[in-house]
Amino acid sequence: MQALVGLFYLFVEKLKSIEWLGPLALRLYLAPIFIGVGAHKFAHFEDMVAWFGNPDWGLGLPAPTLMVFLAASTELLGGFALLLGLATRLAVIPLIMTMVVAAGTAHWDNGWFAIAPGDPETSTASVLAAVGIPAAESSLQNSLEVGRRVSAAKSILREHGNYSWLTEKGSFVVLNNGIEFAATYLIMLLSLLFTGGGRWVSLDYWFARYLRRSSAS
Repeated sequence: MQALVGLFYLFVEKLKSIEWLGPLALRLYLAPIFIGVGAHKFAHFEDMVAWFGNPDWGLGLPAPTLMVFLAASTELLGGFALLLGLATRLAVIPLIMTMVVAAGTAHWDNGWFAIAPGDPETSTASVLAAVGIPAAESSLQNSLEVGRRVSAAKSILREHGNYSWLTEKGSFVVLNNGIEFAATYLIMLLSLLFTGGGRWVSLDYWFARYLRRSSAS
């Protein structure tokens, strides 16, 4: 038993030499997402302003022009900062705020799931429903309705369309547009807030190393 414990601690010590891989993986995953959505907002600026500001079919936010500019700038500049590992902890703070606002304004009313599950038995809500959480029970009932609608849509397409061609690039789903992705990105950003950009592969590391050497000399 003592030998196993020793091997475990040796394994943990070896992991410490490559712990920078965790922050690097998060940065490389998140950077293109934020760069892409930020660039998209700037490329379709007027359309985004209309969506941000319209209370009927949009978000109904005040000062939509300013809001779009701030959101797009935060995402674009923050994405490049993550890519380079530059001022990582500072860069993730406005990105975290952006995710909170996005979850609360654009996705909250749609529940958790980004893509609505069509089978209650495979839905992650079944775990929460098992302990009696009402919202999870409601989600499972919604999954039944989603499953019926997806099945009906597939039947219609099989009968009246070229179904194999239509589904060649993927299956049809019901887009729920819930907070799932925003919450996931938020958790990943929180991790980077605590860890920073990581050693060796971030500009933060090399700047800090340079400053330490300069102050020591």
